[in-house]
Amino acid sequence: MITGKTKLLGIIGHPIEHSLSPVMQNAAIAHMELDYVYIPFPVEPHNLKVALQAFASIGVVGFNATIPHKETILPLLSEISSIAEAVGAVNTVSRKDHKWIGTNTDVEGFLAPLETTYNRDWHQTVAVVLGNGGAARAVVAGCAKLGCAEIYVVGRNAQKLNEFRNSWSNSPIAVNLQVSEWSSLSKLLPQANLLVNTTPIGMYPKAEESPLDTEEMMHLPEDAIAYDLIYKPKPTKFLQQAQQAGITTIDGLEMLVQQGAAALKIWLQPESVPVDVMRQSLFRQLGFQD
Repeated sequence: MITGKTKLLGIIGHPIEHSLSPVMQNAAIAHMELDYVYIPFPVEPHNLKVALQAFASIGVVGFNATIPHKETILPLLSEISSIAEAVGAVNTVSRKDHKWIGTNTDVEGFLAPLETTYNRDWHQTVAVVLGNGGAARAVVAGCAKLGCAEIYVVGRNAQKLNEFRNSWSNSPIAVNLQVSEWSSLSKLLPQANLLVNTTPIGMYPKAEESPLDTEEMMHLPEDAIAYDLIYKPKPTKFLQQAQQAGITTIDGLEMLVQQGAAALKIWLQPESVPVDVMRQSLFRQLGFQD
């Protein structure tokens, strides 16, 4: 029940109608019986600064930021964490001592299923990341935190790849990064213990497509993990190919849940976050079978 005492959390983006964060965050808040509500706020790019001023004036405790605000919000914050600085993007903002503090929980969300489920020496791992956009930055930072021996980012534009590589030169985290054009993928796949799709290929309107063909997927080592940041359809064509090749798969739904849980920990500092409740709320919303 929302009253005048209910504290405000939310997410900003434009557009924001598609966001699943309110579904899972409000499910968690209700389960914890806390007097908070999580609201989607449609904020156009030119209104970002005034939105932060308005949030401060009405006592918003914290909020998530999604496209197109993850990068442009940086200069409007008083402080950002080292991981957000490394990624060059903020997705979680909290209010502390009359200041907006930004961090990035996408990295923690990406890492969670890898660290909790798979017991392996990541220092012996070669990671191959498909795509060199904003999502790839969080994945590269996550792979660096894991301690991967080598990280390859694969893209189709040589200039953008070089810009991507150079952007990490002054990073606060050590990144053993190399970039490769798509034509060299056949040489990289046999080494790839971790293959991550950060491209939009496989989601609507390209839901029937994959960034790889089935034969290419067969070149992965037997112990490889194929990780797709896309969570609908479930499984994506990319992960179907991996399953056919006998490769372990992870989809993007768990990253979505875990980055949201990490944000709740920052804002609410609960003893525990009901991750299962958050996950089940998304399964129901998306019409998936558990």
